Amino acid sequence: MTAKARAKPNTLTIAGSDSGGGAGIQADLKTFHARGTHGLTAITAVTSQNTRGVTAVHTLPLAHIRSQIDAVFDDYPIAAVKTGMLGSAAVTRRVAKEMRLRKPAWLVVDPVMIATSGARLLDEDAIEAMVTRLIPLADVLTPNLPEAEALLGRALGRDMDTVGADLLALGARGVLLKGGHGKGREVIDRFYDASGVIEVRHPRLPIEGHGSGCTLASAVAAGLARGKSPHAAVREAIAWVNKTFQRAWQPGGGAVYVLGH
Repeated sequence: MTAKARAKPNTLTIAGSDSGGGAGIQADLKTFHARGTHGLTAITAVTSQNTRGVTAVHTLPLAHIRSQIDAVFDDYPIAAVKTGMLGSAAVTRRVAKEMRLRKPAWLVVDPVMIATSGARLLDEDAIEAMVTRLIPLADVLTPNLPEAEALLGRALGRDMDTVGADLLALGARGVLLKGGHGKGREVIDRFYDASGVIEVRHPRLPIEGHGSGCTLASAVAAGLARGKSPHAAVREAIAWVNKTFQRAWQPGGGAVYVLGH
């Protein structure tokens, strides 16, 4: 008689597929596995992309996105959900409706808007749907600096604490404002919630990492699924993603690196 493996918490990603394997659901699943959870997927879109860029995006029908969400929620006890590339206002509204109905224990929203290559992955009209429908349901919102500007509709300025407060005012319980797009020798990530702010600093590495935002948000979701507090999940995720940067390599002909999950 063989021993049964210890059950792992289930984590769901609702996001797009990256044919290059560096971002999207591919990065999410690798992260979920590496961080001790079982990954489930509801694919919102299929992209044709590689290390040089995105050449095509096909959004799946709303009925099929919903059927995937139904299939996993109807069978698996889901400990945490992470959303990534949603692509359109219609998909964003649908996902928000499903999250209101399903009420997952933890919801991490990564407001994916632009790929590392510069390709736009979220329609302009979808930003309003994200701000008004999805973000108020989030336990952790994980924007980078350009995404924060788009969500707030203004330039950020130098006062990051004001930015954090304004992002919290959108309704999420916590906001991880990622500093990778900032300047200087250090990357400064800031986590804001009702108790205040924590800063995590680490050296800036001279590489462009593909799928880093997907990986970080998924690592936070995995930590929450494993019973960590938001503060602990964020700190653990940032430290782990920094290690994946140190193990990164270039798998294709483009300049971007794939993280070493």
